[in-house]
Amino acid sequence: MAGKYFNEWTLGDTLEHDIRRTVTETDNLLFSTMTHNPQPLHLDVEAAKESGFGQILVNSTFTFSLLVGLSVGDTTLGTLVANLGFDRVVTPKPVFIGDTLRARSEVTGLRESKSRPEAGIVTFTHELLNQRDEVVCRCERSALLKRSS
Repeated sequence: MAGKYFNEWTLGDTLEHDIRRTVTETDNLLFSTMTHNPQPLHLDVEAAKESGFGQILVNSTFTFSLLVGLSVGDTTLGTLVANLGFDRVVTPKPVFIGDTLRARSEVTGLRESKSRPEAGIVTFTHELLNQRDEVVCRCERSALLKRSS
């Protein structure tokens, strides 16, 4: 099991997640169509060429989902009771087809669960960076994690 239990985390713990991912045209196309997002910036090369970006813009909800997915293996895999929420999601830079993305995480909050003594709440700040080390997505995730026995 890769994830840590609540009582194994300390405030300020940081992780550079090993898995990286190059975004493909198929990723963007499938995610946009599976989620019924018809935005021409994501699907229409000609419309995208005429935009301020000059090319297809990767769906930002894919970008956010990839950020969370890249972090799970090192943070909550096998110890998660439930994700409690995602806050302060920002996408300060665009993502384009062919960008290679990597994630990092920091523990920014720890607190006991009032309703579940066998668990606690960890708040992670996750960041997704492109091949130029630009932050393309950032969010806070609150997760209810099991305690180790």
